[in-house]
Amino acid sequence: MVRVPLTAAEISRGQDLGAALRMARGSRTMVDVASRAAISVETLRKIETGRSPSPEFFTVLRICSALSITMDGLLPCCVENEVAAAAIS
Repeated sequence: MVRVPLTAAEISRGQDLGAALRMARGSRTMVDVASRAAISVETLRKIETGRSPSPEFFTVLRICSALSITMDGLLPCCVENEVAAAAIS
């Protein structure tokens, strides 16, 4: 299956998501959060650094659960830039 390249907005949204998750992680280690989320440390690292700009829904859900946050809390960081970009164009 051929993967369609991501747009600049999608890449930016992934970076914003990663930054929000990193901020929510606070002083907790990547090892602790990844373990609690049942994902690899490398997967968490890729998401937090934006190198995985479109992570799977259930992966993000597990990370949120490990961080004791809701996915609703991530919505503003992932939508604001898209709304701003749409207003410019």
